[in-house]
Amino acid sequence: MRAGDTAWVLISAALVLFMTPGLALFYGGMVRAKNVLSVMMQSFVTMGVVTVLWALGAGSLAFGGDAGGGLIGNLGLAGLNMRTLPGFHGLDVSPLAVMVFQMMFAIITAALISGGIVDRVRFSSFVVLIALWLVVVYAPLAHWVFSPEGWLAHRGVLDFAGGTVVEINSGFSALAVVLVVGRRRGWPGEAMAPHSVPLSLLGAGILWFGWFGFNAGSALGANAVAVHAFVNTQLAAAAGLLGWLVVERVKEHFPTTLGAASGAVAGMVAITPCAGYVDALASLLIGVVAGVVCALAVRLKFRLGYDDSLDVLGVHGVGGLIGMVLLGCFATRSVDPAGANGLLVGGGLHFFGVELLAAAVTVVFAFGMTWLLAKAVDATMGLRVTPEEEWRGLDLVHHAESAYSMGGTGRVGS
Repeated sequence: MRAGDTAWVLISAALVLFMTPGLALFYGGMVRAKNVLSVMMQSFVTMGVVTVLWALGAGSLAFGGDAGGGLIGNLGLAGLNMRTLPGFHGLDVSPLAVMVFQMMFAIITAALISGGIVDRVRFSSFVVLIALWLVVVYAPLAHWVFSPEGWLAHRGVLDFAGGTVVEINSGFSALAVVLVVGRRRGWPGEAMAPHSVPLSLLGAGILWFGWFGFNAGSALGANAVAVHAFVNTQLAAAAGLLGWLVVERVKEHFPTTLGAASGAVAGMVAITPCAGYVDALASLLIGVVAGVVCALAVRLKFRLGYDDSLDVLGVHGVGGLIGMVLLGCFATRSVDPAGANGLLVGGGLHFFGVELLAAAVTVVFAFGMTWLLAKAVDATMGLRVTPEEEWRGLDLVHHAESAYSMGGTGRVGS
């Protein structure tokens, strides 16, 4: 074990965890004032639920020794009692540090789903859904792609930091729950403008900061690949920001601050699977493509009629697909000799094909399994709040608090 490499992975794990409070601020600013604490609480509760379940066995299902066919891990790592990680040969960092790092990935992925269903979901039902989803959807996908023993990893799929497991997974899982729970009452006719864009900008800044740990930490060491991933993250974020603003300027004539934040996030989403495998110029191209395409994709919900409240599908689902497809085009062994050459860098169709396969499998599995879970929770507990509760706001209904108490304590009856 190399102390410096282990220290970098632990620092990166802390940065990734910091992204979840950042996401809470990002989402919180984009909802109406009566639901701020509700959406932030959904992000925070995932830190508790996912941590406990990851330690008890979900992490082992993702990274434990293969239980057959590369489909799921065994429970040999339950309780985080480990000396090695199956399949990770020649690992220079503490296996426990890697497991904690991956725990933070699971937390932020679960929290992302909440953005699609704000304003209308019961808190207790959300907790149960996320707990089931972690075990049934996230853990298998993580095993397939992130574990060297997974079936997609065996086919040669590259995904540096989670274009499939985190981004496509969260986007299409959110869509599945959205379709089960239905639209917010009054959408799209009623104005549901963000109550605090500055709050969202602060959250976006924290996400940007944490993403360096998300991507560069996935090198699992303080090495040259980590440097490339760090630089590529910054380049793609900046290019995505500018690409989104261009679309807004052309279509609405006003570049917005929320658009700038969303564009940066879209760029970082798309570079996530690519960060340690592509060069700087490819990163700029990936970022700007993501900014433009995601800005157009979020507008489709009005045409198609699905109420993905905070555009989890349009930014994370679509951005993840862009990243996986362009990784298949621009990956180069000059950045990481252990990687591959993409279709436009002298590689053949095989690598491009397996990247498309991984993306397609993730879409189908994440959407299908999450839809079944959401239907089951809805049938047994009920996912949707009542019309009266939705009108009052979930902060008061579920948490007996108000984000803005105007000098009071913020609790009901105070």
